[in-house]
Amino acid sequence: MVKLTEGRGKELFRKYGIPVPNGLTVTSPEDAEQAVRTGKVPCPCVVKAQVLAGGRGKGGAVRFASTPEEARAAAAAILGSVFQGETVREVLLEEKVSIARELYVSFALDRARRLPVLMTSARGGVEIESVGDTEIDRQPVEPFPGLAAYERRRAAVVLGLRGPLATELDRFLVGLYRLFDREDAELAEVNPLAVVGDRLLALDAKVIIEDDAVFRHPEFAAIRDDRTPLEELAREKEIAFVQLDGDIGVIANGAGLTMATLDVLKEFGGAPGVFLDLGGTDDPKKVTEAFLLMAQAKPRAVFLNIFGGVTRCDTVASGLVTALASVPPADRFPLVARIRGHNEAEGIAILRAAGVTSVPDLRASAQAVVAAAKEGR
Repeated sequence: MVKLTEGRGKELFRKYGIPVPNGLTVTSPEDAEQAVRTGKVPCPCVVKAQVLAGGRGKGGAVRFASTPEEARAAAAAILGSVFQGETVREVLLEEKVSIARELYVSFALDRARRLPVLMTSARGGVEIESVGDTEIDRQPVEPFPGLAAYERRRAAVVLGLRGPLATELDRFLVGLYRLFDREDAELAEVNPLAVVGDRLLALDAKVIIEDDAVFRHPEFAAIRDDRTPLEELAREKEIAFVQLDGDIGVIANGAGLTMATLDVLKEFGGAPGVFLDLGGTDDPKKVTEAFLLMAQAKPRAVFLNIFGGVTRCDTVASGLVTALASVPPADRFPLVARIRGHNEAEGIAILRAAGVTSVPDLRASAQAVVAAAKEGR
């Protein structure tokens, strides 16, 4: 998926006629001061870090300024800082507005229904996960007729908007749905949607573009998202690779087995740090590439959990042994393997000949790798 920062999301909002505060994105304190001094951004203004993580307001990544000098100081304090692991390279400067009410509106892809869903709540301005289920209205939207007038009217009732504001909401929802549909979005979220006098303004923008549709939107291809450098490298190699916060690396094949492996490690007190899904490949070269990528993440221990259906256990083992030989001695780590299925006896023999611990039982193998990781701490 391609996640857009708030500033880029609001550029899309403007394209579809969705009202947003006056503002612009800058990359230096000098540009922030100049934007306010020349009137491109009205004062007082808000200075927001352009990162993908939430909770910016509570985390000090949003500041206010009443003069060009204060805008420069706020930008200088935010730019270059690290917020939830992400270095801030841009800030968004916007006019500060007087908010009467904060609402929530979004279109999201509901994979269970296989339909877009319009979600609205009168409790905007807080994380939607903290809002009670009964306070969120969900309307599935049939994609062929598109967003219907009665669905927009129901949203106005849920949000408590009447008269001119209900008319404003109608236009707002038409624009937001067009964005969601035409840009191949998984999510187009506004939180908060602010009532400012007799108008509505999108004070935030969260837009996620479906990864498989990016070929239709080349303008998104170069956008920085929340992938780590190793995840970006893995993507180039077409390897499913995700970094987490723990210290145990996981190599498995298939999403179900991978998730089950993470669960069993957590059950025994382990902390998965990287997981790598080989899918159906048993190409030794691909296995070697994947393992060397794993080694760059420097886990304290690695758990190989392979079920050989289409995948052959012996070829996976061969690729793993080849990769192990390429890891410098100083960077090596304990490796516990559990391989079952097609040619498992041959695979186990290859691993044991290379000095790799092979345990056939899932729970026992998980306990072994957790113990190995704890010893290395």
